[in-house]
Amino acid sequence: MTTTTTLQDCRALDAQDPLRPLRELFHIPEGTLYLDGNSLGAMPRSTPARVAQVVTQEWGQDLIQSWNKHGWFSLPGQVGDKIARLIGAPPGTVVATDSTSVNLFKVLSAALSLSAADHPGRKRIVSERSNFPTDLYIAEALCKERGFELVLVEPEDIAAALTPELAVLMLTHVNYRTGAMHDMAAVTAAAHAVGALVVWDLAHSAGAVPVDLGSAGADYAVGCGYKYLNGGPGAPAFVWVHPHHADRFWQPLAGWWGHATPFEFTPDYRPAPGITRYQCGTQPMISLAALECGVDTLLAAEAHGGMAALRRKSLALTDLFICLVQNRCQGHGLGLATPMDHTQRGSQVCLTRDEGAYAIVQALIARGVVGDFRAGDPSTGPGRTGTKDILRFGFTPLYIGFEDVWNAVEHLRQVLESGEWRRPEFNRKHAVT
Repeated sequence: MTTTTTLQDCRALDAQDPLRPLRELFHIPEGTLYLDGNSLGAMPRSTPARVAQVVTQEWGQDLIQSWNKHGWFSLPGQVGDKIARLIGAPPGTVVATDSTSVNLFKVLSAALSLSAADHPGRKRIVSERSNFPTDLYIAEALCKERGFELVLVEPEDIAAALTPELAVLMLTHVNYRTGAMHDMAAVTAAAHAVGALVVWDLAHSAGAVPVDLGSAGADYAVGCGYKYLNGGPGAPAFVWVHPHHADRFWQPLAGWWGHATPFEFTPDYRPAPGITRYQCGTQPMISLAALECGVDTLLAAEAHGGMAALRRKSLALTDLFICLVQNRCQGHGLGLATPMDHTQRGSQVCLTRDEGAYAIVQALIARGVVGDFRAGDPSTGPGRTGTKDILRFGFTPLYIGFEDVWNAVEHLRQVLESGEWRRPEFNRKHAVT
């Protein structure tokens, strides 16, 4: 994109966009420019009817028969197989279940057990200081329980932290604050070279960027169902384990859905083979049905070029946004936390500002431009991007167009130039930012 891109240019790009018909799969409220699909995906038009069917017919009429009649029991694996197509995993290696935090506890526990068996004495987990907090909290709790050490480093220091003392490297593929993306294959290979295992969190990459867990040689992965997978608020997450590891250890939440023969109701636990053992208790059928609708919107893109086409459009949208912000919002103290390099960028753009970032986001939301805010972390250290407040904008190519980007930047320009973000109502903090 050039700095001379016009509104007419953006409309022409939309007219030529092969993915444009997919926008009709979603309900986008009138007058809303929704740039927060990296936090909560938009609702597919198919979801209300599907959820109503589960509630009124499958539950309301068929009741308990639906476990067999409507395939409820196999739904976690059925949805998992669809997600597998988006993350480079073979069928039968992914289940949609529980939350990202719970799944991370399962796989990190299993990884620590595997490391202890193969490399006794290793007691270190390494992660990014700016990793999503729930990942760090789960790791901290396991370290306290098992006597491990959690070491947090900056992204540029990860390579130096790959030492023979390392048991598990735990990273999020795309950073939630900055949109920076790791080279999964290279990082995994480097960790394996010192005998460490790698756990990947795909919360900000599954459905947003091409992922190939198999080719990358990854060990464990978890991910979120309500961001780019459009599964709805609190949608079930997913978990993947490399087939070589799946049967070696129990995961710690040995519930009846992970039993080899759950309906024999034996008092002793015998784990199911493969990924099935990573289920725990009874699964939420209404939520899983909604998640399947969301995943199906991504699979609909296969007829239009699939993840490769979504990635091309994502990069074009984020390039355009960065270019327009730098050209049209000069002089207002905005910085860029997101990498310009395509190989290092997810599907979001994160702007920084020393003052008023939260209020600017609130002023944009009042205009119908929905992004979100993330506070800086003073503990990161002086001069680092992590200390700055973030204005965060996600670009879901299934339903965001080029004219949307132009209009969003125009609203941002007006908010900055008018100073309307200084109004008191935009500076009152809400519980959710």
